Amino acid sequence: MARCDVCGNDYDKAFTVQTAQGGGTFDSFECAIHALAPQCAHCGCRIIGHGVEAGGRMFCCAHCAQHAGAGAATDRAS
Repeated sequence: MARCDVCGNDYDKAFTVQTAQGGGTFDSFECAIHALAPQCAHCGCRIIGHGVEAGGRMFCCAHCAQHAGAGAATDRAS
């Protein structure tokens, strides 16, 4: 069994994720997301989808990007 790097659970179905910045061993996607997903520069939530990048910062949505001063940010192009 392997121990989760986030919660410490010793779990027989743990998995590893390798990224360019390192990676880790996790017992759930929840723990992997907590450790690896970027945080929104405005509200702090974990960015699970594509997110919005503006001014070198990552945001969970255009709303947060706009509140942080990236007025031209949009969630999708029309």
